[in-house]
This record gives sequence, C-alpha cells and structure tokens, in this order.
Amino acid sequence: MPPVSDHPLRYATVNELHARPFPALDLPCTAVMMAFKEPVDAAGRDRSRDRAHLLDLLDRNGAAHPQPEATHFSGSLGRSELKWESHTEFVTYSAFTPGVSARPFDPVETEVFPEDWISSAPGGRIASVLIRIETMPDSKEDIYARAEEWFVPESLALSTVVDGAAVIAGDFRIDPAGNMRFAVFVRPGTGRRRVGRIVQRLCEIEVYRAVSMLGLIRARELAAELNRLDPRLSALISGLDSSGGNGPAPEAALHDLLSISSELERQAVRVSFRFGATQAYEAILHQRIQVLREERLEGRQTFGEFMMRRYDPAMRTVKSAAVRLDTLSTRAERAAELLRTRVDVDRAAQNQSLLESMDRRADLALRLQHTVEGLSVVAISYYAVSLASYALYPLGIMAGLSKEMLTAGLVLPVLGLVWLAVRRIRKSFH
Repeated sequence: MPPVSDHPLRYATVNELHARPFPALDLPCTAVMMAFKEPVDAAGRDRSRDRAHLLDLLDRNGAAHPQPEATHFSGSLGRSELKWESHTEFVTYSAFTPGVSARPFDPVETEVFPEDWISSAPGGRIASVLIRIETMPDSKEDIYARAEEWFVPESLALSTVVDGAAVIAGDFRIDPAGNMRFAVFVRPGTGRRRVGRIVQRLCEIEVYRAVSMLGLIRARELAAELNRLDPRLSALISGLDSSGGNGPAPEAALHDLLSISSELERQAVRVSFRFGATQAYEAILHQRIQVLREERLEGRQTFGEFMMRRYDPAMRTVKSAAVRLDTLSTRAERAAELLRTRVDVDRAAQNQSLLESMDRRADLALRLQHTVEGLSVVAISYYAVSLASYALYPLGIMAGLSKEMLTAGLVLPVLGLVWLAVRRIRKSFH
C-alpha cells in the first residue's frame, strides 16, 4: 500500500491553532502591553524592522532569539515573561512580571520596556496598557473603594467576569505616564491559565479599540470631502433635465461628472482598507468582551455597556461614512447614465437635422443635374448639328438645298438623338 501523501501545509495550518498560547499567571503580578503601528494602511510594512526592534530588546536582556520567520515569540526577559506577536498592521509586546508595586500603577512597572527602546520603535505607539492583578478582597466594598480611588468614577467600568472568577475595572483613560490602566481582582483558587486568559482579553480589547478608532479619524476626513462633492453632484444631476437650454452643455457636464467620479473613486481606494480593517477589529473587540461573560456589580456599568455608549457611536459613524460614499458613487453612476441618455437624444436630433439638410442638398443637386443635362443636350446638339452640316453640305448642294436649309433640317433629328443618348447614359448609372 503506497504511503499517504499529506498536503504540504497541513501541519503548518494545525500548528497555527496552537501557536499563541495564553500566559499562565501567578498572583499577584503586573502586566504591561504595548502595541506599535507604522503609519501605513496595508500589510506591506517592513516586518524586518519589527524583528530588529524585538532583537534589540532581547539582546539587552541576553535572551534567546526567535526563529527567522516567526510571527510570535515567548521567552524570558529578566524577571518578566515576554510575549511578542506580529499582526497585520501592528506588533504587540506583553511583559508579565511577578508582584505588584506598593504604589498602584506606578510608572516604574513599565520600565521593562526602556524609554529609548520605545522611541526607536518602527512606527508609533498605538496602545500602552498597564494591568494590576491581585487577589480579590473579601469585601466588595473594598473593591469599590479601590476602583473609585484608582479610576475616574464617571468613566469607571466594573464587572464580574468568567462566572465570578475575577472582577475587572478600568476607565479607558490615559494616565499622565501614557498608559491605559486596568485592575483585575482574582478570586482565590482560580487557575493560572484562566487568569492569563482574562488579562489577555483585556489587552486585546484595548489594542483593538485603539486601532479600530483610526477608522473614525478617516471617516471624519472622508465626510469633509463628501460634503464638498455632494452639492456639485446634486447640481449636476438637477441640471441634466433643465429645459429651454438652461442646463449645462453635455461636454461641460461630462467633464464635471468625470471629475466627481474620479474623486469618489480615489476616496474609495483611500479608505477601503481602513474601513474594512475597522469593521474586522470591531467584531473582534465585541467578541473579546462577549467571552468574558460579564455580570453587573451593584448597578455599575460593564465594559460592554461602556463600549455601547462610547465606542459604538464611533463605529456607526464609520459605517455611515462608508454607506454615504457608496451612495454618492451610485448616484454618480446614475448621473452618467442620464448624461449618456441626454447625449444620445441630442445626437439623434443632430443626426435628424443632418439628414434633412442632406436631403435638401440632394434635391437641389438633382435639380441642378437636370438643368445641366438640359444644357448639355443643347450644347452637344449644337456642335453635332455643326459637324453634321459640314459633313452633309456636299449632298445638300447636289440636292439643291442651301446651307441654312440643310442645317435647319438637321436640328430636330440631332437634338432627338442626343437627348436619347443622354437618357440612356443616365439610366445605365441607376
């Protein structure tokens, strides 16, 4: 029996399912996550720069290097455990350090990533998260007191997650050190990997929120362009059905329509990747919140409710801008069809007028032809009579006829013969 031949990518695709394991965290600990994004909208960024930046960090701590083509890496970074992931648009660095500082959310905790190393990153820092993970207090009042002390009360989101395994808190505000802060209070006895999954979800919620909000900035820029193009397109469409010659000439209308259509197409190309990415990131963010299985605590807003009030309107703005762009493009296509119909009607009228003019000219030419034929019969007959009279003059003398009588007698027969010859020639052409 011949050996079974596997697809060359079979093992690679299966290994990808297990390539990014969740961290296993002991209590208490601190998590720091940073995401860097180059100012590009496509996957064509230079990933070798991201790898060089990672190797710089590893070399500073004497850590081992990842495989040459790796898109993820886990290893030791001094006292911390480092997790590096390369995504389509951005790259993330997560460091998990045992213990917590005496001062909650002390900026010193982020020094696992040196400032000079951060400043040398390819692209800018799109997200920076500092998470404090500690054992859940015995009293809920202690949780409320700490959360209200650490975070802005009006923006505070607080909920129980994963069937009561932990309480998460955060206000989605950037502190003076440039970090987004979250707190995780873990129930005693919760498994290390479950804690790691909760922390990983919080990091993903923040980074996907950050990159998806880039779509809102692009949507606002697009709205300004559409506000400029919409009146031009509306005026052009309104002028297409103007009667009495008050509308724009088809050539001028076509030029304006081409200008508007090309601008709409340029905007569509410019925002298509960003809007598509925003839609994907929004779906991932809501999925990450959903798997946390939040439960409300004492009437406090959950992370899902916070996103519904503060984040979802931004995403609806992005979707509205995309729909408006598609609508304007469709209107431009319909305007092109209307303009094409108008041009066809004008061309048909011009052709009808041209045909009438050609018919009149043909009629005049026919009349002129008949006139010329009559004159040509007379002229040919004149010369024919003269030649015939010279040829028959000797016979006329013998018959006793004068030259005048001979010429007069030849006029009618010659004229008739010439007329018949011209008529036969004309019939041969038709």
